[in-house]
Amino acid sequence: MSPIAAGGPALFLGDDTPCVALVRPELDVNDPGLRLAAEQAGVTPEEFAGESGVWQVMADRTDGEGRTFELPELTDDEAAVFADELLYALAGAGDAELELADGIIVLSVTRAGDDRVSLSARVVPPAGSEEPGSPTGPLDVELGTLAVAEVREHVVEFHRSVA
Repeated sequence: MSPIAAGGPALFLGDDTPCVALVRPELDVNDPGLRLAAEQAGVTPEEFAGESGVWQVMADRTDGEGRTFELPELTDDEAAVFADELLYALAGAGDAELELADGIIVLSVTRAGDDRVSLSARVVPPAGSEEPGSPTGPLDVELGTLAVAEVREHVVEFHRSVA
């Protein structure tokens, strides 16, 4: 599992590709690179940074199909509850299904031995959230079989960043 450099909280599930990520980018308008890019674009750094602090979902499969969209209504508290539920599922002995934002992400956690879990997700963009011409509809992503300790470590780090 590799973290996403988003400058804000990021929960990355998967092993590179395929993956599902929940991120809240925080862009620093004082960052020299951002300021230079804004200048080159002919806009202010604030305009260039755009909407910072809005939760985003990114999902990608190995066949190249993916989804990326914003969840402006999602709160840090809801993201923290999702992390809590995932930690509880990782600590349990059985399988679990977790839901974020009324089914935008449905994560299935299946036991694959004492120290491994198989993760899969269904990602459903909210109506009207995707760019014109981009794929629409649900995307099923098999995230693979991962070490429980590794997933737990990443989820705990994410939980701390939103708590």
